[in-house]
Amino acid sequence: MTTHAHDHHVEAGDRAIFGFWTFLLSDFIMFAALFASYVVLQHNTYDGIGIKDIVGLSYVLITGFALLVSSFTYGLSSVAFDRTRKAQALFWLLITFLFGLAFVLFEGHLFSVLIDTGNTWHKSAFLSIYFTLLGIHWFHVIVALLWAVVVFFQLSAKGLTSVMRTRLTCLGMFFHFLNIIWIFIFAIVYLMGAV
Repeated sequence: MTTHAHDHHVEAGDRAIFGFWTFLLSDFIMFAALFASYVVLQHNTYDGIGIKDIVGLSYVLITGFALLVSSFTYGLSSVAFDRTRKAQALFWLLITFLFGLAFVLFEGHLFSVLIDTGNTWHKSAFLSIYFTLLGIHWFHVIVALLWAVVVFFQLSAKGLTSVMRTRLTCLGMFFHFLNIIWIFIFAIVYLMGAV
């Protein structure tokens, strides 16, 4: 690869990362609006269930642990990529996927239990914002997992290229962003709701 071609790839990668930061900022604004709505609507249960009736903190801790570990293992995948250890990068990416999948299944189970007991999003303002906030986060994690599958196969086929470095960086930013949002969900929805 010539110096000019390498510089072009680096510049394109920098632009892609900057563009992804812009996307994350817009996503952050959306989540900030959802958190503000949750704070306003959390007590509007209309004599239905509230946050204390939904799930215990131990279940939430296990669910959150799965997501937080996925962020850590993603970091290990990035370190392996930087050290040009393709097999290790793929291994940690697979482990990341499995922990993220565990989170999705835990959250999906919680949603299905609520719906099966008749506690759907149209029953109260609280349930509407609860399902909206957590559902949008849940959907984001599903998108991250699908993206991780694509990156896994691309990394397997293309190897440790600068283009793959950019893709891994953007996916890592997305995973870490979702973990930060989860920490806010845990603190604002579950911890504040438990007191």
